[in-house]
Amino acid sequence: MRVIFLGPPGSGKGTQAKRLQSALNIPQLSTGDLLREAVRKGNELGKQAAEFMSAGKLVPDQLVIALILTRMEQDDCSGGFILDGFPRTLAQAQALEDALAAVSKPVQQVIEIRIEQDKLVERLVGRRICPNGHGEWHIRFNPPKQEGRCDTCGEALEHRDDDHEEKIITRFEAYRKDTEPLVQFYTERGNLAVIDGDRDIDDVTREIAAAVGA
Repeated sequence: MRVIFLGPPGSGKGTQAKRLQSALNIPQLSTGDLLREAVRKGNELGKQAAEFMSAGKLVPDQLVIALILTRMEQDDCSGGFILDGFPRTLAQAQALEDALAAVSKPVQQVIEIRIEQDKLVERLVGRRICPNGHGEWHIRFNPPKQEGRCDTCGEALEHRDDDHEEKIITRFEAYRKDTEPLVQFYTERGNLAVIDGDRDIDDVTREIAAAVGA
């Protein structure tokens, strides 16, 4: 199964992609991780990507797609993969479709997790993160046992700079602007499933599983 996840920051698509990865036993491909790995390895694609990244420029779509296609050749992708965070624009979606068609491995399902702006703001403004990577909490929906402290290591929880209301709204509006054409693109292809993200996490997981036949 080859799946794409769409959704604004904070919609829960990363969490749901990880759950689907476990259910289907297929890898979740993060374009950011692929780029960093290629640069670290210093292969040809990595060298090309490093030139753009070191100059503070966006890595061209075709280079990102080349990384995805290269990653698809690995054995763990034989049963499919999950793309989270790519494509972000209509141009990227079209380029990805063309590249996958050329290797006869088209995207089979696109999951869009929708959430209203006010709900997203409430969700993210209250989010707190462990600086040591032990997870995240919410001051209202999932408070830590000790106020402001990580349940695992006791470190003071952090409120990310981009989890303030003004920045959340800016990110949400940018996402909607870029993604509206993508929604139409995949709707026309008949493989878009729209999921209400403002529900219990397990309910969302079950609906996504049903959409992909898991």
